[in-house]
Amino acid sequence: MKTDRQGRVVSLREIGDDWRAVADVAPLDEQREFVAALAARYLLLSDRGEVWRSLGIYANEDVVGHVMWAVDDDGSHWIGGFVVDGSQQGAGIGRAAMETMVTWLTEKPACQVIRLSYQPSNKAAEKLYQSLGFVPTGEIDDGETVVELKGLRRPEE
Repeated sequence: MKTDRQGRVVSLREIGDDWRAVADVAPLDEQREFVAALAARYLLLSDRGEVWRSLGIYANEDVVGHVMWAVDDDGSHWIGGFVVDGSQQGAGIGRAAMETMVTWLTEKPACQVIRLSYQPSNKAAEKLYQSLGFVPTGEIDDGETVVELKGLRRPEE
């Protein structure tokens, strides 16, 4: 169980009746070059694209963000659409949510590698992902730096 700096439990939940609150998640204005202006775009991508699956990020019982995940043809697990509401940033929610997401994916039996990508100019994202052990693959996908977390250990190992 991960908590933010305010002691709130940060969790991931399947989208249900909370979809409106998740859809309204918005980054800070200066982050819109890196992520969608509203998480609604990611919800639609999950709903229409048949590849990505959305999850709401909660701090206690409040929706504070969005993240999605997918499995690629090569079996790699991907994280995308990661956004914490601008009003909630600075409390450690992003780190706690990403740690929770990595743990959650690692528990999936077929998960051997986790990948994600980010804009090279997004230095905050780069710093977070590096601190969690993600390393560059050398690939660039749609102008974004691809990083991965390998050698995953199962919780029972």
